[in-house]
Amino acid sequence: MSTSVQGVQILGKVHGAQSEILSEPALRFIAALHRTFDSTRQELLSARQAAQRLLDAGQTDKVWNFPPETAAIRNDPSWICAPPAPGLEDRRVEITGPTDRKMVINALNSGAKTFMADFEDSSSPTFQNMLSGQVNLRDAIRRQIDFNTNGKDYKLKPVGQTAVLIVRPRGWHLDEPRVTVDGRPVSGGIFDFGLYIFHNGHELVKRGAGPYFYLPKMEHYKEARLWNDIINFSQDYIRMPRGTVRATVLIETLPAAFQMEEILFELRQHSSGLNCGRWDYIFSFIKKRRAEAASVVLPDRSSVTMETPFMDAYVRLLIRTCHKRKVAAMGGMSAQIPIKGDEKANEAAMAKVRADKLREVKAGHDGTWIAHPLICKIAMDIFDEHMHGPNQYHVHAAPSTIAPEAPVLPSDLLNHQVVGGKITEGGVKANVEAALAYCAAWVSGNGCVPINYLMEDAATAEIARVQLWQWVKAGAKLDTTDVITASYIDKVISQVSPNVTKIVAGISQQHVDIAAAYLSAQVKREWASDFLTSDLMAYLESQDGGKWVRAAL
Repeated sequence: MSTSVQGVQILGKVHGAQSEILSEPALRFIAALHRTFDSTRQELLSARQAAQRLLDAGQTDKVWNFPPETAAIRNDPSWICAPPAPGLEDRRVEITGPTDRKMVINALNSGAKTFMADFEDSSSPTFQNMLSGQVNLRDAIRRQIDFNTNGKDYKLKPVGQTAVLIVRPRGWHLDEPRVTVDGRPVSGGIFDFGLYIFHNGHELVKRGAGPYFYLPKMEHYKEARLWNDIINFSQDYIRMPRGTVRATVLIETLPAAFQMEEILFELRQHSSGLNCGRWDYIFSFIKKRRAEAASVVLPDRSSVTMETPFMDAYVRLLIRTCHKRKVAAMGGMSAQIPIKGDEKANEAAMAKVRADKLREVKAGHDGTWIAHPLICKIAMDIFDEHMHGPNQYHVHAAPSTIAPEAPVLPSDLLNHQVVGGKITEGGVKANVEAALAYCAAWVSGNGCVPINYLMEDAATAEIARVQLWQWVKAGAKLDTTDVITASYIDKVISQVSPNVTKIVAGISQQHVDIAAAYLSAQVKREWASDFLTSDLMAYLESQDGGKWVRAAL
């Protein structure tokens, strides 16, 4: 697509209504955001690498600590965050999912309080997915999204009966390679955020809500400061009063857990709380502590639960921090989906959902995440029974079987011990299966994948990938005492690969072969890659049908 906006190039194909999203006024705004803020983004990404070098060199106390320079912020009881914005007063159940048209309608109609429309971990970022998602959200906000497919009508429920919309843009590490400004790809997060607020900010306010966001994958309070600067710049640019936007930050990296109060402080004019992005948090825990691989080996993924010490500590600290500053402390994802045709298995899965949500509401969370509309009532009933007001801001200390009232120390956030945890052949196979199935689906253009009756996004594949790497790196042993080696993982990959196309619909053996080669290479590296989504981005070029700036594999 050609554009007359100076310095802006569109390197992917644009179809139909997508050209309305990439209007020249919108592209001028994206270019202004890029030119103003991308150099800061690059500096912050470099700072992540510098912090990792300190960790790799054994200087862990310089990273795994509450920042001494911000002690005054943590110790000042007087500041609180912005009050809940219209529609965000009660967030007891939030449904999440990608931005395809059918999902948007079903999620908005689900009965959940809010819908997090996701351009990040549950979307494969083909250009078509990113642009069509913007079209679908624009149409949903204006209630012009109804459509018919295969003889079935999809229509929004009446006004007042649909969920409040929240959007998750991509993280700071991801580029949007199909759009360049002055020869450089724009930030994926800036692209997603900018187009959404530009086209919909005023319309959302007019309809009694506002531009609300979930912000992912941050590792430092200065990254939150960058988002706040972008939010203020954007509000000024579109002539919207400052303080209209709201942003909930996912605490899903280990570094961010040490800076929760600082992150809230930086965004305090726009903050609507923090969320326990628990699966990505486990991934980050393994990845960031890569130099300690041999001494922080985690067992089978299924054994790492919310009762695991480092997870329990992180949840307690998040709830206390949010409630101290009067914002929502959101619980994590229950990925279960209904199991049709097997009543016993389905009841067991739903019992897991109930137990998970009961633990969250009793811990003091103000809401929770689900991945499927049919799970909504289960989660809602539990929160309705145990949370009688719109939130639990009065709950300052989440109960814990480990340390009910004790302060959360850095050592608690780093405690990886799992009582009775083992690495089993089944655990290795489950990780290989999840990584292959998800990566194959992702390169085919699908980022939200049902695998063994769980709705999986990139976080599951990331845990699987880095666990396999960690086990090989550490020379970890199975419960049979056999040592896990790269050749053993290759053997499991070769056993699992032929069956992956039966696990996930719509993928080809070619996609599986790409995933298998990638996973095999990953477990042999000195260090696992930062993100599989960055590594595999180049394979999406065939999905987009155009040349664009490649990520380096």
